[in-house]
Amino acid sequence: MLSLFTLETLTGLVLFALVSSITPGPNNIMLLSSGVNFGFKRTIPHMLGICAGFFILCMATGLGIAAVLQQYPTLHLVLKIISALYLVYLAIQIARSQPVDSHEVATHRPLTFLQAALFQWVNPKAWMMALSAMIIYSSTLHPVASMWWISIVFALINLPCIACWALFGVLLKQVLNRPAYLKWFNISMGILLIASIYPILK
Repeated sequence: MLSLFTLETLTGLVLFALVSSITPGPNNIMLLSSGVNFGFKRTIPHMLGICAGFFILCMATGLGIAAVLQQYPTLHLVLKIISALYLVYLAIQIARSQPVDSHEVATHRPLTFLQAALFQWVNPKAWMMALSAMIIYSSTLHPVASMWWISIVFALINLPCIACWALFGVLLKQVLNRPAYLKWFNISMGILLIASIYPILK
C-alpha cells in the first residue's frame, strides 16, 4: 500500500475518512434517530448497508462517474433534485416516527441493508466524500489500485464511526424516556435532515 501512497498521503487519507465519516450528515442523523427508536441491534443492517453502498459509490466514482456528471450537467441536476426530494421524504418519516413497543415491531422497522446502500446514491455528503477522496488521493500512476485502497480505507474507518452515532442514539434513549421528549427529538432530527439538503442547493 505504501508503494501507492506516501506515509503523508496515507495519513491524510485516513484523517479525511475519519473526519468526514464521523461528522454530522444524512447518514449519521438517520442512524442517531434509528438508535433511539429501534435500538442498536436492529440498526446493524442499516449501518452495513451504508458501508457497502458507499464502497460501491467510491469505486464507481473512481471508474468515471464524476466525469460523466461533468459532461452531462442536466443529469447532475436531475440527481440533485432526486436527492433533495428523497431527503425531504425521509425527514418527514423520521419526524412522524412514534415510540416502538413490542407489538408494533412488525410494522415499524429501520432502513434495510438494501435501502441504506441505495440511499448513498442520493446522499449529497456521500458524493462529496467519494469525489473529494478520488480527486485528492488517487494515484495517476496506479489509478485502479489506488481506487481500491481508497475505498477499502473508507470502509474500514466508516463502520466504527457511524456505529458511534447509532450507539449514541441508544444511550440517548435513556434520556428520552417520555413520549413527548421522543416526539420532539424525532421532529428535530427531521429538521436537521432537511437542513442537510443545503449542500445540494449551493
